[in-house]
Amino acid sequence: MEEAKYIWKDGNFIDWKNATTHLLTHSLHYGNAAFEGTRAYKTNNGFAIFRLQDHTKRLLNSAKILHLNCPYDFDEINQAHIDLIKKNLDCFKSNVYIRPLIYLGYGVMGLYHKKSPVNMMIAAWNWGAYLGEDGIQNGIRVKTSSFIRNSAKSLMGKAKASANYLNSQMAKYEAMECGFDEALLLDDSGFVAEGSGECIFIVRNGKLITPPHDNSLESITQDTVIKIAKDLNIEIYQRRITRDEIYIADEAFFTGTAAEITPIKELDFIKIGNGSRGEITKKLQDSFFEIVLGNNKKYNNYLTYID
Repeated sequence: MEEAKYIWKDGNFIDWKNATTHLLTHSLHYGNAAFEGTRAYKTNNGFAIFRLQDHTKRLLNSAKILHLNCPYDFDEINQAHIDLIKKNLDCFKSNVYIRPLIYLGYGVMGLYHKKSPVNMMIAAWNWGAYLGEDGIQNGIRVKTSSFIRNSAKSLMGKAKASANYLNSQMAKYEAMECGFDEALLLDDSGFVAEGSGECIFIVRNGKLITPPHDNSLESITQDTVIKIAKDLNIEIYQRRITRDEIYIADEAFFTGTAAEITPIKELDFIKIGNGSRGEITKKLQDSFFEIVLGNNKKYNNYLTYID
């Protein structure tokens, strides 16, 4: 990881290397923490954070679901993001990834967490394509995981909770150890859920299809892609899909804040479409990057520019 100079922690800026916490921090042991992944893009008018308000809203919703009483409100968190980018501007060469975290701190142990202190931090660093620049251009290889996505019967998928991502971590590890780039997880009914940290879309006969988020996070990037598809007059459907429907799709791709729009060229050793980035995927990618780089005036309200 490429370090920046400062991290925002509990209302103050501290040196990156001094951003430490106690070994008996509650969330370290029990996994109850809410986080977000947000990006700031380098536009012709300086850095701009993409859909900051939506990410902050989801962060606070996650904290509410997890019974974490965040000590900072919506406006304070938005401003902290902006101030952090300003404070580290000379560290950032290109696009930036931002990680806010609301977590239970040091002071109480045991499963009952109500009396634990609630802390918050925000960090930011240079980060390019999560699944690789080649993946953005040419697509990635994906394996259906032996792990199923967390069931709505046991965990709360609408919270971007640290504990939920053990499921993702194990699936990702399995896929990469088997020589693939990413994992695909099914839900507990056997339908396609999502990637380890991404939503999935397929294209069949010119139509765009994505699963509903019945037991998964309400994706901000997925929402952006749906809006772009409507702009491009591409028919879009949210419905259940099966693994074998991906095999016979014309195109497939992952979406997410980190993944952006990454084509899938292969699933379980089966080539998807022509085995490379498809035409519709490229159109969606081109429109997406126009938006995040500030070149589409219709979506200027999605960008929070750093003065």
